[in-house]
Amino acid sequence: MPFRKVLIALDDDPIAVHAARTGVELARVLGAEMALVCVMDRSAAEAAAPEIPRDELLAEARDHAVHVITEWVPKLVPGGAVQTFTPEGRPAREIVDAARVWSADLIVIGSHGRGGLTHALLGSVAEAVMRHAHCPVLVVRRAA
Repeated sequence: MPFRKVLIALDDDPIAVHAARTGVELARVLGAEMALVCVMDRSAAEAAAPEIPRDELLAEARDHAVHVITEWVPKLVPGGAVQTFTPEGRPAREIVDAARVWSADLIVIGSHGRGGLTHALLGSVAEAVMRHAHCPVLVVRRAA
């Protein structure tokens, strides 16, 4: 299966940035198109303290996603044209949806590599993406 379109999940976490760099390099080597997706995580606003206005939290999350894309695209793909997505919702679902809509052949995503109780309590965006994606998923763990 040729990988012609690589969707790279991005946020400003160092592990996600490492995974994005890996995805960009892989796309270059393969001669594939690439797109970056940074999800405005609505669940964080939904779980916030009630005294903070929800609209304010959603606007802040939206601004953060746009900031991440604006900051990292020139660093990851200097001078290159790359499509970006900043959907709003739950990260795993939005990454899978972006991959489907864009017809990605491969998704690249970072993982904290948590195990045991931490994983059971927090879940894993990368694991949910792997479970629901229509295409292969490359999970990149932190650099050694």
